[in-house]
Amino acid sequence: MRTLKNAEQLWSVIGSSTHIVIIGHVNPDGDAIGSISAMYHFLKQIGKHATAMVPNRFPDFLSCLNPDGEPVLIYRNDPEACNNIIAEADLIVCLDMSGPGRIDEMADAIIPASARKILIDHHLNPVTEAFDIVISDTEVSSTCELLLSLILDSPAISGDISLVSLECATSVAAGILTDTNNFANSIFPSTLEIFSLLLKRGIDRDYLYNEIFCSYSATRMELMGHLLSEKMTIIQNGTVAFIILDKADKEKFSFRTGDSEGFVNLPLKIREVRMSALLTEDDGFVKVSLRSKGTLDVNSFAREYCNGGGHRNASGGRLYIDISETAAYFTSSIEEYFKKA
Repeated sequence: MRTLKNAEQLWSVIGSSTHIVIIGHVNPDGDAIGSISAMYHFLKQIGKHATAMVPNRFPDFLSCLNPDGEPVLIYRNDPEACNNIIAEADLIVCLDMSGPGRIDEMADAIIPASARKILIDHHLNPVTEAFDIVISDTEVSSTCELLLSLILDSPAISGDISLVSLECATSVAAGILTDTNNFANSIFPSTLEIFSLLLKRGIDRDYLYNEIFCSYSATRMELMGHLLSEKMTIIQNGTVAFIILDKADKEKFSFRTGDSEGFVNLPLKIREVRMSALLTEDDGFVKVSLRSKGTLDVNSFAREYCNGGGHRNASGGRLYIDISETAAYFTSSIEEYFKKA
């Protein structure tokens, strides 16, 4: 098991805190909700009161991870109530976010808050200035994997997986499954070691797999077929593919949050395609999701052309242009990027 810098300080600060808020990033995915839920359950286990909060709605298939059936608070649903909770907190734990920029308008409440702040994350180049304690490790599959390593090293657990609650273990497993795309990418030796411990603890992997990967609507499958047949474009001599999901298609196929989960990976199943992008129209911007094979670095592309970043093979960002301009912008950016590379 890895030894993590600042772990001892982390548990000391948590031990002296009474009102803890747990925060995840905007457009929460399985790793964000999984790590929030896992931390919530562990804090409850050691007698701490905690409130979980994310900027906006998360996919329905992650509802199985809601702590004790209590909904994770959605900041945009009631900013005033959430701001009051943040103001009363003496500790804020931020999970799976590379910095305050990943929580949108919530940052206006989090950054000036008097509470001590902790960041636990696995992304490259985290922005750490706003935090009192930072625990960052890029050589793990997910924040959930990193968090379980911390929990196992805590005084309450001391390396004994049997002492980790099943709810906490299940939440960690969900984060690992989603961030690795069911063990298709971002796998390290530690990932399999951690997951074997979770299986030993008794998590129901079949249940999680069905909840996460097999609980979509028929319209979501129809949308996927439509995007692949009508909206996928292959460029750069067949090595780069992109899909555009606009608001018209969202409305036509009754789009719900989470319906596009995994779409960005689909073009990578084509032998020649090394890089894939999903460009999704949102309110005031275009969300960019990027994936790649092998050594092709989409992190550097996201940072230079998409106001974003992430990992070498999985990154994202935002374009502040109209959806009608997106195809031309992405195509020209790819041409420029590959010429420089």
